[in-house]
Formats: sequence, structure tokens, C-alpha cells
Amino acid sequence: MLAGGGARRLGGADKPGVRVGGRSLLDRVLGACADAAVTVVVAAPRPTARPVRWAREDPPGAGPVAALAAGLRHTTADTVLALSADLPFLAPDTVRRLRAALEPGGAGPEGALLTDADGRDQPLVAAYRAGALRRELAVLGARPGGLAGLPLRRLTAGLRLTRVPDPVAAFDCDTWDDIAAARARIREHGHVLDEWISAAKDELGIDLDVDTGLLLDLARDAAHGVARPAAPLTTFLVGYAAARAGGGPEAVAEAARRAAALAQRWAQEAEETEQAQEAEGTGRAAAAPAGGPAAPTGPAVPADPGTPAAPGTPAPRPDAG
Repeated sequence: MLAGGGARRLGGADKPGVRVGGRSLLDRVLGACADAAVTVVVAAPRPTARPVRWAREDPPGAGPVAALAAGLRHTTADTVLALSADLPFLAPDTVRRLRAALEPGGAGPEGALLTDADGRDQPLVAAYRAGALRRELAVLGARPGGLAGLPLRRLTAGLRLTRVPDPVAAFDCDTWDDIAAARARIREHGHVLDEWISAAKDELGIDLDVDTGLLLDLARDAAHGVARPAAPLTTFLVGYAAARAGGGPEAVAEAARRAAALAQRWAQEAEETEQAQEAEGTGRAAAAPAGGPAAPTGPAVPADPGTPAAPGTPAPRPDAG
């Protein structure tokens, strides 16, 4: 992962550290390839959401080809991902598609590149065969001046490539307008919950696939069947119960099922009471003389001892009862 560069169009800001949805751009890209055997970040070390290996191109600032060569020296994998650290919408599914596009062995492609909305190749959102990269790097490194300052197209020109279109995942943040657009997108209705859950899991150090639909259904049942504040409190209790039961998606699902059943029992009781009161009220109204007062509908709930009596109401005797 290449996380260096001067970010001139961002006024020299530390671009990998810029936050989108509460997470740095670097951490967002790291989250998309969390199952990699080895993750190498070519940049000056900094705090990250998960451990990585650090590398630097020689000399620092020598450009993307030199940085890619520096990172490649830290892995022996046959297939490598080359990613820039400014991709706010890169997702694990896109990474899997890139890897799947490299046919095993034979004369298949040596690299699979994402293409952006305009159909342009994105060589730093790609999967490559490590052997092919080393071959081309050796050729380029033998020229006068070595790898310093070379554009990535010089490296990819010698590779057999296939393309994977994905305009959203290929979106990168080069300017503050790009940052603003990314921040606005994650707050759209169709994205905000998934983005928030991903950010919260990173912040809390949780590596768990959560069925958000299940928890939202539970929150709805608790809010409607009990009271609105019961929704967040119930989901907290479900998480606590699942942790005590050993954690994992199964424990969460079982705790949510039991809590939802309880909320539904509460709702059923309220419905039964309402129906009974309506039926009783209808019967009393039919039996009352025309124009006469309706009979009381049932015993009143005892008043809170701390509630003052209505004006003109005698105070109860201390020994009443």
C-alpha cells in the first residue's frame, strides 16, 4: 500500500490521515484487505487500526514505482495487491474480484486493474502476479537513473492485463472537493448505517460480522412494544448477553431472538388490555341509562405516593389502606 506523496492538491496535508466517516483514509483501505497474509505500507510509520509492516522507497519521495519495489521486498506471496491509501470506498468484495480475475497459472493475465468512471486504468487499485512485477522492475531498474521518478504506466506497459470496472471503488481523493464528496456520500441514506457500523467496529476493536437487519428489527420491536428508549438499551443488553455467552454471530442472534420475543409479549399484553377495555367500555355504555353517566371502567392504578393530590381532594389518612 502506497501512502507517501506530497498531496500538493490538498495543500500539503497528510492525505492518508484525512478522515472520512470518522476513519482515516489509510485505515479505510486497510479494512478492505484485512485478510491479507502480509500488509506492507510504504510511508513513514504512523498509528493504524491494525498492525502493518512499514517500508520506505530509496530515496524517500522517489515516486510510485520505487515505492512499489520497496513494498514488494517485504513479501514472498505469489499474488500481491497494489493499493493507494486514498480510496474511501474500496471494499473487501472489490479486492476479491481483483484476485479472482487473475487466472491461475498458464498464459493468463499478470495483472487485474480497476477502471474508473471514465474507463481509465487505475494501476494502484490492482492485483498483480509478484513474479511479473519483479521481472519488469528489474528491467526498469537497470536503466540509467533506476526507478526514481518513473510513472506507473512504464511498469504496467510490459504486463498482460485485464480490467475490472468499478467506478465507486476506484474513486480516489486528490482534492478537498473529492474529500467533501466522499464525506457526503457516506451520509446518504443507503450507506450511512453500513459506514457507521464499520467505523464503530474499527474504533472498538471488534472483528465480528453483525446482522444489522436483525438488530434493527429488535430495536423496532422494543421501541414499539415497550417504549422508544428501550431500543438502544435492549440492543446494549443483547450485546452484553452475547459476550457472556462466548460472543460470535450465533450468540448475538440467539440473544436478539429472545429479547425480540420478550418485546413482542409486552406488545401483546398491551393489545389485549386495550381490546378488553374497549369491549368493557362498549358494554357499560349500552347498559347505562340514556343521558346518564357511564360507569367506571375499572380500578385505577394507584397514584405515586410522591404525587400531590388534586386541589380539593382530602389527603389520605396515614393508616388508610
